[in-house]
Amino acid sequence: MSVFDVLSLIGGLCLFLFGMNLMGEALERRAGNGLRTILGRLTTKKSAGFLTGLGVTAIIQSSSATTVMVVGFVNSGLLALSQAINVIMGANVGTTVTAWLLSLSGIDSKNMFVQLLKPTSFTPILAIIGIIYYMFCKNGKKKDNGVILLGFATLMFGMDAMSDSVSGLREVEAFKNLFIMFQNPLLGVLAGAVLTAIIQSSSASVGILQALAATGQVSYGAAIPIIMGQNIGTCVTAMLSSIGTTKNAKRAAMVHLSFNVIGTIVWLVVFWIIKIVLSPVLLTQSASLFGIAVAHSVFNILCTILLLPMSKLLEKLVIKLVPDSKEPETLSVLDERLMTTPAIALEQSRAVAEEMANCSAKSFSDAAAALKNYTPALADAVRENEEKTDKYEDSLSTYLVKLSSLQIDENDSAEAAMLLKIIGDYERISDHALNVLESAEELCSKGIAFSDEASAEMDVLISAIDEIMQLTTAAFSGGDADAVYAISPLEQVIDSLKEKMRTNHILRLQQGGCTIDLGFIWSDLLTDLERISDHCSNIAGCLLDFANHDMNFHEHLRAVRNYGEDYRQKIDYYNMKYVI
Repeated sequence: MSVFDVLSLIGGLCLFLFGMNLMGEALERRAGNGLRTILGRLTTKKSAGFLTGLGVTAIIQSSSATTVMVVGFVNSGLLALSQAINVIMGANVGTTVTAWLLSLSGIDSKNMFVQLLKPTSFTPILAIIGIIYYMFCKNGKKKDNGVILLGFATLMFGMDAMSDSVSGLREVEAFKNLFIMFQNPLLGVLAGAVLTAIIQSSSASVGILQALAATGQVSYGAAIPIIMGQNIGTCVTAMLSSIGTTKNAKRAAMVHLSFNVIGTIVWLVVFWIIKIVLSPVLLTQSASLFGIAVAHSVFNILCTILLLPMSKLLEKLVIKLVPDSKEPETLSVLDERLMTTPAIALEQSRAVAEEMANCSAKSFSDAAAALKNYTPALADAVRENEEKTDKYEDSLSTYLVKLSSLQIDENDSAEAAMLLKIIGDYERISDHALNVLESAEELCSKGIAFSDEASAEMDVLISAIDEIMQLTTAAFSGGDADAVYAISPLEQVIDSLKEKMRTNHILRLQQGGCTIDLGFIWSDLLTDLERISDHCSNIAGCLLDFANHDMNFHEHLRAVRNYGEDYRQKIDYYNMKYVI
């Protein structure tokens, strides 16, 4: 093997790893909304979790990526540990798809139709289609399709380059002796684990093994233990990703390691017994690319058959290995690990934004209650929720800006922009709620109160604000289209209420029914409450804007405002409902 063969081997390996990484990232982006849907349908059933892990890994071609995502999901509270276990087991089976694709390189037939199945026959065509999509299409999804095809073509060319560069090793005795040494199962497992830990991809390390198998010097007796070790080595990625996470996230990473270590130990013992007692001829035969793909799949399926029924025991084991600490743990709700799959990161951002919305709504309801019957407990609750919404806005804004800088599709980009606007409005709502509380505190500290007439008017306005807040929550968190269209008419009625109440206050002031001190507080309250309704209207506008950019997502939302008969009827309804 000359120095040029070594350079070809290194170049082929680089192309192979680059192509696999390129294709995997594009597949993740392209399948983003699909992954979000799959995650949303997850249940506690073992079969559902297993099939989810299998399907996602088959799509994105990386069990490491799937497991890192699962660690992020558990860390963010999207998945329970029991669900994560089943998904991780499915991921181990799903990762075998790559080996089957690579095994096509081993096709050897003079039949033209069979030859067409060989990657060297069709990857140039895929590369041509991919570069056309990538260079000439402006649509993000089409560009991703192009990157997927280019990535696949690149990894297959890299695979061929590796196979060709090592073909000369067929006659090298030292190379043959190396794989004779790996027929010791423990050495084989160690070699597979170390190689995979270095490149952090079991799919890539299996591909390298298949390329070496093309020399005819790799027996099944050597290949099978190496495959077992590769499953242990791939756990390094998940273990690294669990650093600095919650206990359950660390346990999810430990599940991945425990699953592969226990499966390897059990089936390695069985393999060793079969090798010693039966000495099957198959183990001495040269492994083919197809045979390695079969061995990889069979091993992972056997591990799943062994451990899937014992998932509860596996859960208890990792809880023992990673025990609960006595100190309370702070949940990191926005996990940057999820950014490897932007659609999932966006889903988590929306979930946190909904928590922020609920916090803001609670801040207002407590402030309104304090206005009627002030207590220190209500004041503490309002201030606590206002501080929470500030923290939510800071973390969400930072996270969404980082997310927007990634390569995401147009719809996800529009949703990120919408969330950025909406969280700003919710933060301002909690600020105005705090202002309402301060007005209540001023009334209490000065020992003054509004007249019965003024109090009755304020009750009407607060009821209207309470309803618009409920409608906004239903529109944003519940996706209620009717609620979206009801917000703007109610906001218009609230504006009218504010003007009437301001006029009535001036009349009372002129007639001596109100003091200057009460007048200032009254004016501040009207301003804050009216601005809360304005921010609710802003949120509804953002939701409608986003819907109009994606008609297929919400077909029933077709306009920013609908000033038709229905709109006028809603205004009439709210005018009758909120009368002063």
